[in-house]
Amino acid sequence: MHNQSIYNKGLRALFLCILSGLLYSCNTASDQVDFSTQIKPILNTKCITCHGGVKKSGGFSLLFEEEAFAATESGKPAIIPGDASGSEFIKRLKEEDPELRMPYEKPRLTEEEIELLSKWIDQGAKWGEHWAYSLPKEVAVPPITQKAGMVDEGVDGFLQNEIDNFVLARLENKGISPNVPADEHVLIRRLAFDITGLPPSEKLYSDFIDGKLSYENVVDTLLSQKTFGEKWASWWLDLARYADTKGYEKDNGRTMWRYRDWVIDAFNKDMPYDQFTIEQLAGDLLPDPSVDQLIATAFHRNTMNNDEGGTDDEEFRVAAVMDRVNTTYSVWQSTTMECVQCHSHPYDPFKFEEYYKSLAFFNNTRDEDTPDESPNIRFFDEAQLKSREEVLSWIQEYGNQRTAQKYADFLLFKEPKYLAHNAKNFVKGELADTKYLALWKDGSCELKNIHTNGASYMYMEYSAPLNGTVMTVRQNDAQGQILARFKIDKMEGRSIRRIPFKPIDGPVDLYIEATNDNIKEQVSTSFITWFAFLEDIPGSNKPGHDQVNETFLDLLNAKTDKLPIMVENNEQMARATQIFERGSWMTLGDTVRPGTPKSLNPFSPEWPENRLGMSKWLVSKENPLTARTLVNRVWHQIFGRGIVVSLEDMGTQSDPPSHPALLDWLSLRFMNEQEWHIKLLVKEIVMSGTYRQSSVATPDMYQKDPHNELYARGPRIRLSAEQIRDQALAVSGLLSDKMYGPGVMPPQPDGVWQSVYSNESWVESKGEDRYRRAIYTYLKRTSPYPSFITFDAGSREVCTIRRTVTNTPLQALVTMNDPVYLEAAFEFAKMMDRDNVEEGIAWGFEKATLSKIDQEKLVVLKTLYDDALMDFESGMETELNFLGLSERPSNRIAALTVVANAIMNLDEFLTKA
Repeated sequence: MHNQSIYNKGLRALFLCILSGLLYSCNTASDQVDFSTQIKPILNTKCITCHGGVKKSGGFSLLFEEEAFAATESGKPAIIPGDASGSEFIKRLKEEDPELRMPYEKPRLTEEEIELLSKWIDQGAKWGEHWAYSLPKEVAVPPITQKAGMVDEGVDGFLQNEIDNFVLARLENKGISPNVPADEHVLIRRLAFDITGLPPSEKLYSDFIDGKLSYENVVDTLLSQKTFGEKWASWWLDLARYADTKGYEKDNGRTMWRYRDWVIDAFNKDMPYDQFTIEQLAGDLLPDPSVDQLIATAFHRNTMNNDEGGTDDEEFRVAAVMDRVNTTYSVWQSTTMECVQCHSHPYDPFKFEEYYKSLAFFNNTRDEDTPDESPNIRFFDEAQLKSREEVLSWIQEYGNQRTAQKYADFLLFKEPKYLAHNAKNFVKGELADTKYLALWKDGSCELKNIHTNGASYMYMEYSAPLNGTVMTVRQNDAQGQILARFKIDKMEGRSIRRIPFKPIDGPVDLYIEATNDNIKEQVSTSFITWFAFLEDIPGSNKPGHDQVNETFLDLLNAKTDKLPIMVENNEQMARATQIFERGSWMTLGDTVRPGTPKSLNPFSPEWPENRLGMSKWLVSKENPLTARTLVNRVWHQIFGRGIVVSLEDMGTQSDPPSHPALLDWLSLRFMNEQEWHIKLLVKEIVMSGTYRQSSVATPDMYQKDPHNELYARGPRIRLSAEQIRDQALAVSGLLSDKMYGPGVMPPQPDGVWQSVYSNESWVESKGEDRYRRAIYTYLKRTSPYPSFITFDAGSREVCTIRRTVTNTPLQALVTMNDPVYLEAAFEFAKMMDRDNVEEGIAWGFEKATLSKIDQEKLVVLKTLYDDALMDFESGMETELNFLGLSERPSNRIAALTVVANAIMNLDEFLTKA
């Protein structure tokens, strides 16, 4: 019995021990510290400025896991997982001596923060991963359990698709009910602006209000309109930093509009976003790329180009390449990769070396900051295309497809070629304007490592200001064998010339010399842009061979429209990439291969190590950021705020998502079920009950959620600069529906555009070009269209992720005085003219805002009309008040114009409610 008692007591003790262990385990598990949400924010705000990517004081860094647990300068690690009391990191946080306490010379951490950090270390200091750098395989749609205080009827009307489940789940948690649906006239106006950037047509509006079209019918109709592409392209062009000029001081014009038109078409065709990405980043590297795919690569030729004399072409080539790296990560990854140019990222898990591995993807392109912005795709007319086909057919018949392709490429974008600005070792010569090879009397220079491909001819683009120069090209040096000798005489403009050349195998240094006894010292004999060597056109023993060569040369010299594009260096001209020490392009370090950050998805060995491979990495379904970024920004376009408010950054310093599960669900659905189709994503968002809510907020609702983070009401935001102008033209009947083509120049105040170094000027467009949509307005980077800038559009010198929305008196001055708005008001006033003035004003208000006027507003506007009419009838000079109009208005129309202008300045007109 005694033994049995002892046995039973032992069992009870064991049971209690196990039970307490289980309870402890359960409590510990439920109280586990999360690194990403609890620890990382403290480290970022309090520690990383001294112990991160910029500085590693004491040899201690908290940026990467391996660095955090590594030995410091003391020889011991500062953090010992499982032992907070033994960790120097915690000891220093608790230190009383201000010289020893951390953070140094900053406020002490709170007891709660120190306790949390200690608990994290005692629990094993698990590092964890930031929420944005991983993507779940699936996300469950939350079920709706209605709680006390929720209005059943309102919830039932609110739930339209799964988006609403996510939104309502959080609203329920906060004890907030969703808003009532918006009125039909408000909803269709909201839809039209969000999908097409324009107010709805009268027919679409009336068919919806009269019940002839369902809400979904309206959505589908708007998505199918060509104006969809124009609206969404306007957003994308901010990201692409699209402009009609090169930027910098000279800011000369460039022809980029075909890229803008490609973007519009891509959106209208609903090109899948993965294909949209690949074609813009690497269309030239696709098998047998089409002209459209080459045009798409102009995305990264929108970088600025510096034509200023005295600038170093390599410096600005490097600046363009770095801009491409930064823009790519900003646009597709919501990542501030520019922070990694000089050191590892201060806050995010991106290493210094990884920046240059990413740069290596972009560093092997042919563009080199030249005035002609080569390489350019050339657009031949019908006769030129016929001649091109004759040349290529000849080469295919007497040669092979490989040679034909090389000639086709050279005709299309004149690559590969050797730019003369790479000439070295000048004697009696210079790079004129730092761009052109210019030799003086008895001058010489060298071009290194040239592959002539055994060619019998050298092609050269040049200009010459005088006669009688003899140029000699030798092998390697002044004593080398002569490879070519030819005469240069004065010529008009620039020309491409074919020069007999002694065939030679392998790479060679070209020694180039010029003689002319009839000129003074330091006078340039010519200005050479580039040299090129092509395999000889085959069939030299066939009749017609000489004519084919002449046709080819004529095509090279033919004047064509052109567009800067991306073209990759061939193996002979491949460029190595080296790390820039401290971010300086002049201080080169170790050579690196192309690669992507290890903290993101792996780079598949199946992908090529070039821009095509990188683009495939970006749109891999294993990439956690690409779909999240796109979904978040489309959401922002529609609701005026992103699920993650910091659109430009999803790193550890970003705002947390207001609805993380919704963001992940939409991202997975966008990739997998919608197969990257943006129209399907837009439709899903606008079909939701969340989107359809009224934007009217009660004082209580505004107090609880001033920024509409919970989406308990519909979006209410000011229209964009482009939409405000387009709406004024549309309502007044002036808006042209003409699409595509070169940028137009609508009216703007005199003296705004003053171009230095050129004769370029703002020539006001005539006819319907004067009234085209804002997306077609010519954009000069150093002097953008004034009314757009006033309404927060950018100069597009760099990628703009999010426009800053302001509200200033200047904006009202624009809409009340700018000639575009004045003309629109005048035309609108003629439409408002009725025998009964009040009827005309009421009609105009409803036409402009798609809502009926109330009596108070009608009285105010009628009073405005009466006062204006009295002023004009009493002798006020209408010509001075309506300068620029095609006709002088009568006193009555002048007064109505004042009223029309006032309507176009109302909040109801300028805001999407």
